[in-house]
Amino acid sequence: MKFLKSVKVEMQEVTWPSKAKLSKDVVTVIQSTLLFAAFFAVSDFVIDFVMKLFV
Repeated sequence: MKFLKSVKVEMQEVTWPSKAKLSKDVVTVIQSTLLFAAFFAVSDFVIDFVMKLFV
């Protein structure tokens, strides 16, 4: 039970983000994910194209 009490105390000390900050961070993560996905898709296409030229 001591563990659960310490968890409760610790959770009360956590600073939770505001809704606006959370929304902004979620949008940033989605944009970054899409950017990296596009980068790797283009890289894969280019590498595949170059490899087919040599094979």
